[in-house]
Amino acid sequence: MIQNFQTSNTLHYSIFLLATSTKKLETESNMSSIASYYNGKSVLVTGATGFMGKVLVEKLLYCSPDVKSIYILVRPKSGQSTQERVQDMVKCKVFDRVRKVWPNFYEKIKPINAELTQPNLAIAPEDAQELLSEVNIVFHCAATIRFDEPLRQALLLNVMGTKQLLKLAHQIQNLEAFIHLSTAYAYCNRSYIDEVIYPPPMDPQKLFDLVEGMDESLIQEITPKLIGDWPNTYTFTKSLTEYVIQQEKGNLNTAIIRPSIVCCSWQEPFPGWIDQFNGPCIFLIATGKGIARIVKCNKDAVADIIPVDIAINLILAAGWYTAVQRPKSLLVYNCITSNISPFSWGEIRDVAMNILERIPLEKAFRIPNACMTQSDFTYEYWRTVSHKFPAFLYDLYLRLTGRKPRMMKMYNRLHEYMMLFDFFSSRSWEWKSDNVNMLLNHLSPKDKKLFLFDVRQLNWSAYIEYFCLGAKMHVLNEDLAGIPAAKEHLRKLRNIQYVINTTLIVLIWRVFIARSQMAQNMWYFVVQLCYKFLSYFRVSSTLRH
Repeated sequence: MIQNFQTSNTLHYSIFLLATSTKKLETESNMSSIASYYNGKSVLVTGATGFMGKVLVEKLLYCSPDVKSIYILVRPKSGQSTQERVQDMVKCKVFDRVRKVWPNFYEKIKPINAELTQPNLAIAPEDAQELLSEVNIVFHCAATIRFDEPLRQALLLNVMGTKQLLKLAHQIQNLEAFIHLSTAYAYCNRSYIDEVIYPPPMDPQKLFDLVEGMDESLIQEITPKLIGDWPNTYTFTKSLTEYVIQQEKGNLNTAIIRPSIVCCSWQEPFPGWIDQFNGPCIFLIATGKGIARIVKCNKDAVADIIPVDIAINLILAAGWYTAVQRPKSLLVYNCITSNISPFSWGEIRDVAMNILERIPLEKAFRIPNACMTQSDFTYEYWRTVSHKFPAFLYDLYLRLTGRKPRMMKMYNRLHEYMMLFDFFSSRSWEWKSDNVNMLLNHLSPKDKKLFLFDVRQLNWSAYIEYFCLGAKMHVLNEDLAGIPAAKEHLRKLRNIQYVINTTLIVLIWRVFIARSQMAQNMWYFVVQLCYKFLSYFRVSSTLRH
């Protein structure tokens, strides 16, 4: 089975690597209206070092090799300079497809030292002058995606940062399109979400002015009242950002893309690529490692997951349409799957469990097996029994062997994230996607293939397998050659579980049954009943023959 899987996986990758030949690339670009449009253009991308940003830059370089320049706004972070972050970015595996046919692809990427939270984005005058004279399209992907980001910081990065970028965009001499990456959950306080911008609960600028001079502890105290029925500061500030764009876009050709929960790639640059440890990826790995045994979730709720390459293809197609067709009003695109190709959280769990039997993760803590519940009581009970108690025992073992305890801390972090994600995994939404359908109908057959965002073609079982593979190979850095050892490890865990269960049964017998006459009588009655049933079954089988 392992050999069959590895052969199948190799075949998939060979097919996609074959598609990277220079001849085919040039042919597709010449026949594609979208790819041809970006050739010769200069593009500005914010958030290029992030998960979606890297896929966007790669797709541009792959499909439009004659793109003039890709400017990326980058800031120093975690002790790394701008240049060091870009160097790490271009070494990423996501660029392997381009690297094979164009080793010097990075020459097209031009990093600009910038900070969205600073006045004028803290861009040097000479860099700003180059952007104003060269850029043709802006893709704004930068944002803080932390659900528990402090309100002031979320406002500063998501709302005020976008306002600063719009100010710069208005000064760009030959700007043809401004594309903003939002989220399908910007208005998650509504059950039905149209492709429109809804009125905000308050003026974004007044809110920022209010919290700017406040003490952080006071802001934290009043945040729940300020965000109202939004579940977190991320979705709240994303809704405010859309309103800011609507109010301040002026005569800019603008579009907003709202992807739902973005996960690993479906096809491009290769199936299963992912490099972020958040969202459903956390639960997949925690379950696959046997760490998570209970998940706070409605198994019947629709999991609106969108592959990252689907979202990026829609973004690029919308950029082309916005620049070429110049719609009279701002268009919003709900990039979702639930209305078109629904798949529930329970179905994802069932498929993933079957896949993790064939492709287990290495060094599992326990045998993978996760239950889902909406009940607070059931969740807390099983969290205590299946999470806290084993974590306590394992930490005790680590202390006794002179090592640092870590399991209880890990389970507490898992619980915190589960509570943050509970809002999205316990309910379903209905989104309208007329603009996405309209854009799809405007594409040529070649563009529909090269910039595929028709989710009706998505096969969920195959995609979940890519997801499991991607988490294993690209997030955990585990090799497929380790599958036999991982299976052997799971076999040992099962044997240990059988021994523990048998020991518990013996203990229960000794404590509760052997000392109670009533319990003994009930036990003997059950044994006799089973004996009579087996005897009847044997007689019936003999008579039939």
